[in-house]
Amino acid sequence: MFTIWHEAVRATHTFLTDADIEFFATQVRDLYLPSQPFWVAVGNSDEPLGFMGMTDATIDSLFVHPAQHGRGIGTALVTHAASRADELMVDVNEQNEGACAFYRKLGFRQIGRSELDPSGKPFPILHLVRSRSGPGAS
Repeated sequence: MFTIWHEAVRATHTFLTDADIEFFATQVRDLYLPSQPFWVAVGNSDEPLGFMGMTDATIDSLFVHPAQHGRGIGTALVTHAASRADELMVDVNEQNEGACAFYRKLGFRQIGRSELDPSGKPFPILHLVRSRSGPGAS
């Protein structure tokens, strides 16, 4: 899981420096991954291709290995989550344009913005929501 996270962040979070990535890597590897249940998308040989973590109706994380981008894995994970909740919420880095476009395509809309990320770093966060009855909803 950590390898998927690390490769995906390197490919999509181009606004982060190497030092930023290492700061987050320590937290993800040592704190987040060991404590969170995940839904894992696997390939034909049962190799993990991507994963999503949730708390209630909030998507906490969604990462797909860059070699698998554009193959519907992220969409399938969000669709699965949407089948279990009337409303989904997610926070996304404003500078991660690909992720912002992905969530908007799936019917998420912005309901807020924070100047700082949860660790207090100056990476603005967009707060998004999707209702089951909204566009792109399943």
